[in-house]
Amino acid sequence: MAGVAWWKTAVIYQVYPRSFMDANGDGIGDLDGITAKIDYLVDTLGVDAIWVSPFNKSPMADFGYDVSDYTDVDPIFGDLDAFDRLVARCRESGLRLIVDWVPNHSSSEHPWFGESRSSRDNAKRDWYTWADPAPDGGPPNNWIAVFGGPAWQYDELTGQYYLHSFLASQPDLNWRNEGLKAAMLDTLRFWLDRGVDGFRMDVVHFAMKDPELRDNPVFDAPETLARSLGEYDKLVHLYDRGHPDIHPMLREVRAVLDQAEAGSGSAKYSVGEIHLLDWDEWASYYGASNDELHMPYNFAFVSGPWTAEWARNNVEELEAALPEGAWPNYVLSNHDEHRLVSRLGWDRSALAILMLLTLRGTPTLYYGDEIGMLQADIPPERQQDPWGRRVAELGRDGERTPMQWDASPEAGFTQPGVEPWLPIVDPDRLHNVAAQLGVAGSRLEFHRRLLALRKLSPALQLGDYQTIPDVPEHVFAYRRTFDDEVLSVFLNMGEGPVELDVSGTILLGTDPARVGAIESLRLQGLEGVIVR
Repeated sequence: MAGVAWWKTAVIYQVYPRSFMDANGDGIGDLDGITAKIDYLVDTLGVDAIWVSPFNKSPMADFGYDVSDYTDVDPIFGDLDAFDRLVARCRESGLRLIVDWVPNHSSSEHPWFGESRSSRDNAKRDWYTWADPAPDGGPPNNWIAVFGGPAWQYDELTGQYYLHSFLASQPDLNWRNEGLKAAMLDTLRFWLDRGVDGFRMDVVHFAMKDPELRDNPVFDAPETLARSLGEYDKLVHLYDRGHPDIHPMLREVRAVLDQAEAGSGSAKYSVGEIHLLDWDEWASYYGASNDELHMPYNFAFVSGPWTAEWARNNVEELEAALPEGAWPNYVLSNHDEHRLVSRLGWDRSALAILMLLTLRGTPTLYYGDEIGMLQADIPPERQQDPWGRRVAELGRDGERTPMQWDASPEAGFTQPGVEPWLPIVDPDRLHNVAAQLGVAGSRLEFHRRLLALRKLSPALQLGDYQTIPDVPEHVFAYRRTFDDEVLSVFLNMGEGPVELDVSGTILLGTDPARVGAIESLRLQGLEGVIVR
């Protein structure tokens, strides 16, 4: 729509590059594989933008979230020429391209860290966070890494500890150092100059910590709860992330994007991975003047009881917390969460997708959810996720298996006879694109119809949100309004049928047969409809 930033009306689709399409036959997805599937994304499915998870050079200790070169492509995925081909194909098709950016930490194999740890006098020493041992020789404070154990690693060469909020091979960058800050902002400019439309910013709220490195308070939990908490959750993370100085930093990041937008005439976009339960704190990352992130990711619907009351409260609380002019967003799954269908079941996941694509805001889909891909149970000998290989129950391979294009043994992901990097999980050979395309009632066709309707509806793209009151207990209902277009969404999140005094025309529902004029509305359990 004229005058509206593209990211406000877009549906974003996350591509996990290792698993989307293998173009060179080595069993691992790559950039040229993504390029080869642009027609599917734009013409078949109908999304507007893709977010491509990390493809930077990396030793892959955390599968790309440990960057050893911010301005190059890992050979696993191709090279800069392959990236340029992807950009060109996206431009040709009108598809927007968002890439991952990891501001909190680099790989320990990054040349910057090699210089930083070489001596206390090195010019890049303060590009990372170093501290003397505690009086007893142990870590400088009680901070815990997200992946377990102290967030500090002793370095014998210089007799100090360095900070790592995640793996010891992921040392935290020090954004308080002007040289580091300038270098990292230049990495944004590098990809902007190469044609990207925006960035998904990994754990961005971790990037600023307490400069005094004070101990985190211990969580004052009831004894029964405390026994069940993991090591990380036993602390209140007051000082090791989200320091108030994160906001000036994000304003500088935003200024780089705004400058690129002014120079190109095309809107740029930023979304931050921020896991926070407090809505007001979460909303602060938009900035007081909408001058920080374009949006922090909203993960409220990734887990929960999936009742109508719970869903309604989440939406209303988010809407109430948004700063003036801020734009909301929703996500159901990603590369760190179990597959949607396996979490919610077949019918409930369809209801969730209907909600995701009709609420006010920018939705993000995860590759494979459009065909109902299932969570894989990866046997120990096939585990690939470095985290999962250390702690089996925390492995993320199950949600990262190759995209299923057809019913062949390789699922069309790689060349015949080549073993994919993770097993294919399509037990009935029906959770794939070829089996579902053009088949009425398939999950793929449901997505296609819903995305097509959304693209044609100003109300679904930009309309106001209003909860519809006085509906049956298990129904979540809301209205989307733009000028004279008014659409109502009714989601029966209960198991039994409900009756509603609603007339109009059903445009689309989770039951493909439910279309046309109605004088009253009877919804079956776990059924949803859009009514004009």
